[in-house]
Amino acid sequence: MDDTNIGVVANAEKVADAEGQEEASAQAPAGSSVSSGTEIASAASGAASETHFPPPPESLTQADASGLRFDFNDGCRVQAPHGPDVWCIRLYDLDTGNILFQTTPDFRGGAVLSAKKYYIRFRIEAWKAEKLVFSHDYDAAGQNVLIAFPVGTLGDTIAWLAYATRFAERHKCQLTIAMAERLIPLFAGAYPEIRFIDVKAVKPEDYYATYRVGLFFDDVERVHQPVDFRHVGLHRTAAHILGLDPAEAPPRLAVADGERPIADKYVVIATQATSQCKYWNNPYGWREIVSFLKGAGYRVVCIDQKPVNGVGIVWNHVPAGAEDMTGQLSLEDCVRWIRHAEFFVGLSSGLSWLAWAAGAKVVMISGFTLPNTEFETPWRVINYHACVGCWNDPTLRFQHRDFLWCPRHAGTPRQFECTSLITAEQVKQAIRRIPGFPDRPAPAKE
Repeated sequence: MDDTNIGVVANAEKVADAEGQEEASAQAPAGSSVSSGTEIASAASGAASETHFPPPPESLTQADASGLRFDFNDGCRVQAPHGPDVWCIRLYDLDTGNILFQTTPDFRGGAVLSAKKYYIRFRIEAWKAEKLVFSHDYDAAGQNVLIAFPVGTLGDTIAWLAYATRFAERHKCQLTIAMAERLIPLFAGAYPEIRFIDVKAVKPEDYYATYRVGLFFDDVERVHQPVDFRHVGLHRTAAHILGLDPAEAPPRLAVADGERPIADKYVVIATQATSQCKYWNNPYGWREIVSFLKGAGYRVVCIDQKPVNGVGIVWNHVPAGAEDMTGQLSLEDCVRWIRHAEFFVGLSSGLSWLAWAAGAKVVMISGFTLPNTEFETPWRVINYHACVGCWNDPTLRFQHRDFLWCPRHAGTPRQFECTSLITAEQVKQAIRRIPGFPDRPAPAKE
């Protein structure tokens, strides 16, 4: 909460709480707002479509005999009927004891919208002629609640899912989770008490409350997140948005173990990513690690989606010596290969999150993110002698469409040094710490 909003009386002629920057970012004014109009969701609705979130319903979903309507589908929203009577609408935070907003003495109906859109345990009070005519404390027990994930990326969805299910456990609500349709089979069978739907199939009018979990890059006013996600981590931002304990836990996967895909001992690797800063940019790194693992008696299987990825004159290939299973596996088959592997070696990318959810030992190589960005693993590899952590710096806006994004050293010999200075030896040392890894090379096969 901004201190200026505590106990403030404010008025506005139009809804000002519209979010909608590229990549689920957001900008909004500090205070709650009042509108004399009835199209309470119009601004947010247009913005939501741009960010791939389902829009809030145009008509508020809860009604009272006093004529008031309200819901929690875009923060706290209240609609008072127009007429000669003066209404006093107050919004409280029950956990902090603060009055967040109060209408002006000449308010004769219209819409009231809270500035903050993340989870707050609101109280709504409505007064007429100094008489309390309506009061409601947020209570999701037994109510239909929607938690929406705006993107179809694998890692983000895995990172956030356990917090969404924790919300249902805490509030005893009837939870619907909206996500990319192709990812639903990974989870739905493991959570029969939760409804999973495609983001495009959401009916906003069905819900008492809606929460949008995403990465809000430009949310300077902290409208959509109480703390910047770059400070708390990719997964734990969901906990803060939903008002939960940020302790991490992998989600359950609805994927049967299946048979071991090959009899030999093997290691799974994933070397591709969506931006060059996520790659291990040491030109000899993967080649040396594959040779090291094979020398220790393991087969090395690469399960990336693509064998080659890049842009312009920069292209990344399956490492020499690895067995190429790229593009051949469904996500369910990827889980099977990962579960039966001795361990997994990858980057700050979706397949590493999948390996974590599958219960694998994960060696993660990353320098553009700091370790608190991802799940905890004893085998995290980062070289602090290099420039690191640009992703976690709120002053450096990540550019999704710039494949070669390196905000501090682009075009210089230091570009991507965050991982080019991670040596194969440093990764080998992490691998040697994995329980069961052989102390000496395997004998050569005749």
